[in-house]
Amino acid sequence: MKKPVFRGVCTALVTPFSDGRPDYDTFRFLIDLQLFAGIDALCVAGTTGEAATLSDGEWQRLLGVAVEGAGGKIPVIVGVGSNSTARAVAFARRAKAGGADAVLAVAPYYNKGTEDGIVAHYHEIADVGLPVIVYNVPGRTGVDLSTGLYRRIAEHPLIAGVKEAGEGYDRLLDFYYAFGESLPLYTGCDAAILPAVAVGASGVVSVVSNLIPRETRELYLAAARGDLAEARRLTALRLPLIRALFAETNPAPIKRAMEICGLCRGELRLPLSPVGEGLSQRLSDLLGMN
Repeated sequence: MKKPVFRGVCTALVTPFSDGRPDYDTFRFLIDLQLFAGIDALCVAGTTGEAATLSDGEWQRLLGVAVEGAGGKIPVIVGVGSNSTARAVAFARRAKAGGADAVLAVAPYYNKGTEDGIVAHYHEIADVGLPVIVYNVPGRTGVDLSTGLYRRIAEHPLIAGVKEAGEGYDRLLDFYYAFGESLPLYTGCDAAILPAVAVGASGVVSVVSNLIPRETRELYLAAARGDLAEARRLTALRLPLIRALFAETNPAPIKRAMEICGLCRGELRLPLSPVGEGLSQRLSDLLGMN
């Protein structure tokens, strides 16, 4: 039985930009909002944080701001994923030195590593000495990790869990029947909080909680205490917004939604581009800004 890095809701923080540069003051403000709302953990420089477009220096400073802002009250998890094992290991070392509590490492993409290579990739990251959450998102990486591969990866004592963002609830069931609660599971899909928790997941790495952290946590807590009627009600209430946030490539919709609510600018880095007029209007309607 491995101890979860967190239980509950971890917000996959956006990286706010202003005129092409990270807006660190706004980033601090967003972290303060998350803490005030009682969020359980923060994830910096993940997919939602546009990690693929951050410079090394920007990544380092975002981590520093997050660690300082969290002040040891909740875990800070930082993305170190790369298709280069050496680069991922180097970032894991920097994460450890910078005060991160754990790292999130996406399955190595593009190279199409063999199973032996993928296992070695994760074990080298874990050898740095921080807990590692394995991140499976085949729609982005072109690599889909199986339960058998998870089992081999998890032989390392510092493999601390899995963030599963593949399509279909059946993979949540596959994970449960393979591991029970011996290997912590997190869903990467806001719409799947209820079914994920129902099969023993420790929580969610959430996009929508950038916007509604307290409400997302209420949904998780209802599911975790077995109040299925309330969890179903809250899921139905939030589902239109969640679906809108994934109608175009994340994080463009969540950034537009946050801009509508005055939380940050909707600025993105290419090759991402702003959402279309139709989705922008849909978000405004859902957020009651008309």
